[in-house]
Amino acid sequence: MMNKPKDWVFSDPRLKVMRQDYDAYTEEDFKVWKILFDRQIVNLPKAASKAYLEGIKEINFTSDRIADFEDVNKRLAKSTGWSIQVVPGLIDDDLFFGLMNNRRFCSSTWLRKMEQLDYLEEPDMFHDAFAHMPMLTNQPYVDFLEKLSGIALKHIEDKWAIELLSRIYWFTIEFGLIREDGELKIYGAGILSSAGETKYSLSDEPAHYEYNVKKIMNTPYWKDKFQDKYFVIESYEQLYQSIPEIEEVLEEMLSEAAQK
Repeated sequence: MMNKPKDWVFSDPRLKVMRQDYDAYTEEDFKVWKILFDRQIVNLPKAASKAYLEGIKEINFTSDRIADFEDVNKRLAKSTGWSIQVVPGLIDDDLFFGLMNNRRFCSSTWLRKMEQLDYLEEPDMFHDAFAHMPMLTNQPYVDFLEKLSGIALKHIEDKWAIELLSRIYWFTIEFGLIREDGELKIYGAGILSSAGETKYSLSDEPAHYEYNVKKIMNTPYWKDKFQDKYFVIESYEQLYQSIPEIEEVLEEMLSEAAQK
């Protein structure tokens, strides 16, 4: 992977040319988007990070219109230079990290059905768009994503390394909290797309820890229930500036694993 050019991913045959067919969305799709949007947006003014609240305005998401990736890409081009890469769903790790290392965020285009409003095993387009895309307008945040992905590509053949880096991704990009003006706020997409976890994550029930790279890498996560612990950053600059430490701790833990 190290010997490949940075843009190798775009010529990989596994990455099929896909686009969002906006005209294919049904009346039910628009209803699902509106229900999910309206149900969650009321919780966010007091719960979400300033970066998210500013981002959702900048990216111009509304309840009556499913996210239009063509419009999103135009807006992201003017802010951080990122864009949306349409994928069929979950893709191989090397493609996932390869795209983000080239400032492309992966998103599906399908929406859950009415009977799936509260839980999905695999993230749908509402999660990818509503929860993730507004944060792509924040420069230190996307710089962190790009560099973290670059580290992952260096170790892509090592499953343990990818597991350790996935923990960083999970407890920041998906389930991260930030302290703003002395209060806990949400920037993690896994929380932002869940009304239940929005309330729970900010309550006194789970544990809240200061952002700590080594502790995160030593912390497994859950996919099928609310987390019992969350890590809190002080700023998105702190997140980006932790990249050298992530590389250092990763090498230490890989070395320790090799000696066992």
